[in-house]
Amino acid sequence: MSTIKKPNRLIGEKSPYLLQHAHHPVDWYPWGKEAFEKAKKENKPLFVSIGYSTCHWCHVMAHESFEDVEVAEILNERFVAVKVDREERPDIDAIYMKVCQMLTGQGGWPLNVFLTPDQKPFYAGTYFPKKSRFGRPGLIDVLRQLSQTYEKEPEKVSQMTTRLMEAIDRQVRRQKKGELSITVLHDTFHQLSNQFDTKFGGFGHAPKFPIPHTLMFLLKFYVWTKDEQALSMVNKTLIQMRKGGIWDHIGFGFARYSTDAMWLVPHFEKMLYDQALLLYTFTEAYQLTENSQFQTIAEQIIEFVRRDLQHESGAFFSAIDADSDGEEGNFYVWTKQEIVEILGQELGEQFCQMYGISEQGNFEGKNIPNRIFPNKDKLANRYEMTIDELEGQMEVAREKLFQKRKERPTPQVDDKVLTGWNALMIAALAKAGAVFDCKLYIDMAKNALAFVEEQLFVDGRLMVRYRDGDVKQKAFMDDYAYLLWAYIELYEATFDFRYLQKGKQLAEKMMHLFWDQEHGGFFFTGYDAETILVKDKEIYDGALPSGNSVAATSLLKLGRLTGTFEYVEIVYEMYSLFKEEVEQIPAVHTFFLQSLLIEQFPQKEVVIIGPKNCQKRKKLLKRIQQAYTPELSVIVAEDPKQLAQVAEFAKHYRMVNHETTIYICENFACKQPTTNVEEVIQKLNLSSHKNCT
Repeated sequence: MSTIKKPNRLIGEKSPYLLQHAHHPVDWYPWGKEAFEKAKKENKPLFVSIGYSTCHWCHVMAHESFEDVEVAEILNERFVAVKVDREERPDIDAIYMKVCQMLTGQGGWPLNVFLTPDQKPFYAGTYFPKKSRFGRPGLIDVLRQLSQTYEKEPEKVSQMTTRLMEAIDRQVRRQKKGELSITVLHDTFHQLSNQFDTKFGGFGHAPKFPIPHTLMFLLKFYVWTKDEQALSMVNKTLIQMRKGGIWDHIGFGFARYSTDAMWLVPHFEKMLYDQALLLYTFTEAYQLTENSQFQTIAEQIIEFVRRDLQHESGAFFSAIDADSDGEEGNFYVWTKQEIVEILGQELGEQFCQMYGISEQGNFEGKNIPNRIFPNKDKLANRYEMTIDELEGQMEVAREKLFQKRKERPTPQVDDKVLTGWNALMIAALAKAGAVFDCKLYIDMAKNALAFVEEQLFVDGRLMVRYRDGDVKQKAFMDDYAYLLWAYIELYEATFDFRYLQKGKQLAEKMMHLFWDQEHGGFFFTGYDAETILVKDKEIYDGALPSGNSVAATSLLKLGRLTGTFEYVEIVYEMYSLFKEEVEQIPAVHTFFLQSLLIEQFPQKEVVIIGPKNCQKRKKLLKRIQQAYTPELSVIVAEDPKQLAQVAEFAKHYRMVNHETTIYICENFACKQPTTNVEEVIQKLNLSSHKNCT
């Protein structure tokens, strides 16, 4: 390992990931003109290494290779080495990840790509050990071989770049293909049913990811079809994830994914976007089922985020590392002896039985607390307790362990503020605040949004990242789409017209910057931003939903709320453009397909006019917020004049007899206005819900 402490060019960066590499012996460059010009001048290939600060295998490769003098000497002599934070530059990551998948059939991080000086790829891979082993090529061998090929066989490199560029071009080129049929919705459900793990929930085998938008799709599919299997898959998955080690039973929050099929052993890093999307999903599941477990988990996610990921300004940090003290998961695991010493013999034994803690352990000789197998009814009987008494004891134990855990070396927090991920959390908090009638959650959403508006717009242009007062990088399509979603959710949580107005303004900017006027669909990068090789349109819904998918659902909603049917027409164009790839593998486009599902519901537009302090109005709005009604679009005003600013179609509506008045239109036909709130509650099928504790 190197003892060199002299910093390289990354020392001037703000990205926590780049700063992790700032004292390596590798002569790292940030992505940019300086690196490209050096590569051209010296006729050297670029070695571009892409990762993020909380990535375990990125840490492994950094320690094993990039801190090593032998590796550094080869890289410095034969390549121009470039480091990229994928969370700041998802555009670079997205295009070269496609290359890696083309060449190797798989992707992941760290992502290591070899480019010509004009940034064209000719080789790619993920993790390379320092030296070749177990059939996996070592970095030293790869570096030597590729530098020799680049120098002595330039025609071979040229042929490879040409083939890859042609393949990328074919992949990104799309034409409209006709109408997207609703058959694809049933195909998606059947595909998910076939992949469903009936024992442990979730879809597919290990590794297993939460993919919350798949569950959101199934909730809407259930409402549309009344197919109980759809709801059952959601319930099973949410409950099993909560039982597994992917959930932090001591301090709350979900890890990024499980390395096994039963959700036991996580990849321990915790990402803000996972908390946001899962919070939204548990909240929707509660709306539909009134299962109090789902409310509890939603509240605990918020408690974790507020405690461990909230910036003092109200915005949210990006992630918490998987590693601490140089070991993955070290912060989260326990020996049985530790637990008994902390809790005492009786409570310690009870906790160990409830949380699957054993002498031999379930993870490298230690234990990840989980409730996958323990039967709390049997345990309660064994200890002659009620279920509530047993759970009360477990909460006492959890709090003691939580306090003790604070004494351990803590994992690093990636403290950059990302616009898109904050927008997801704002949307989720607004949703939870409305459903659980909790002002705190709505205030958290408002404060985070205020930070984004004040710090992450530069001359009207949304930006990607804030850290230590530094704002960097023009925002991408995902950032705009996620923020539009946040504005809509905050409007529906507060019925404050300002959020709808701002959402409409943002939608117009999004259209201006990203919409392809020729073929339709949204490009990932704006017309005013750097283009990496090609301009692409993302539609795949992976760990995060694509910008096009979130735009489709949000524009559909915004169009109906404001009567701006140009937005709805845009969504129809997207159905045609993305038809072919969505129909090929519909189960990986579940966020996008939610918009098509919403289209199938009997659409209901509700306009409510009445004074803010009217109890009838308050009661109706609370019922609307707490019920699961994806088919409803609700506009609320005290004065019809307000409506002209955002929803001109309703500007002539009036109160009847000076009472709160409700106008309902269903499937393009409008009913007579009414002042009878109870009648409206019945007509809209708004079931009652408990308030949050």
